[in-house]
Amino acid sequence: MATLWTQRDSNIRKTWLLVTIFLIVVISIGWVFAQVFGDPAILVIAVVLSILMSVGSYWWSDKIVIASTRARPLPDEEAPDLHNIIENLAITAGIPKPRIYRVDSSQPNAFATGRDPDHAVVAVTSGLLTMMNRTELEGVLAHEMSHIGNRDMLVSTVVVVLVGFLQLLSDIFMRSVFWGRGDRDRNTHPALLIIGMLLAILAPLAGILIQLAVSRKREYLADASGALLTRYPEGLASALEKLARDNTPMAQANHATAHLWLDDPYQGKKTPALWFTKLFMTHPPIEDRIRILRGMRV
Repeated sequence: MATLWTQRDSNIRKTWLLVTIFLIVVISIGWVFAQVFGDPAILVIAVVLSILMSVGSYWWSDKIVIASTRARPLPDEEAPDLHNIIENLAITAGIPKPRIYRVDSSQPNAFATGRDPDHAVVAVTSGLLTMMNRTELEGVLAHEMSHIGNRDMLVSTVVVVLVGFLQLLSDIFMRSVFWGRGDRDRNTHPALLIIGMLLAILAPLAGILIQLAVSRKREYLADASGALLTRYPEGLASALEKLARDNTPMAQANHATAHLWLDDPYQGKKTPALWFTKLFMTHPPIEDRIRILRGMRV
């Protein structure tokens, strides 16, 4: 049975190992494309465009997500217990109390976003407030506060920049191949051109798979960090059990923000998690999260 600290440190190492591997892959693919093009300037263009698109979404992430989920501010007088729990967790975690929002959905769920702890938001659904007891609610909120403390928006943005770089680079490469590049085509070794085309086709898919893998690791990390905050892993485990039994769909669900939620908001469309489907999941299988939480020792 793993201790909380061991599980947390393991998840941190695995996350950054994935990001490092991803960065190496991106650099390697960029080098191959540069050799095929014979013009390294194309890499600079792809990097600049990827960063500009991602930095904007990172800087205004709280406003974008709040607008897309149609969340509204939750005053203290409407949910004093919720505010009290979050304030206590913020003090324990050593971060400012985030702004609190409510999403009018009967599906029990929650999310956290914001570029840093000073601009953080925690949102809960009306279904979560109705279904969870105080201990379970504390476990859920500790998980979301851990996303803020662990700077998961920053990690997510780094990965999104790399994925965007691969997609832009692949698109530019394929357009250049199909529309022709004059005399430079004849100077490119056929084997290198074939390798470049294969990478252009497969690299974006590989990037998305690594992005999803990082997302799943951050969920495990938030579970472990949240358990450290409350010193009671059973609270979150019990909450996740209730989520696993719930199949209520969410009208506000969309693929752009699905990874932010405590559990996949497309709960009404759950299917058995086979090894292949797990690769495309934004969240780890909920039964695995429950098992790991109940195997932890405080």
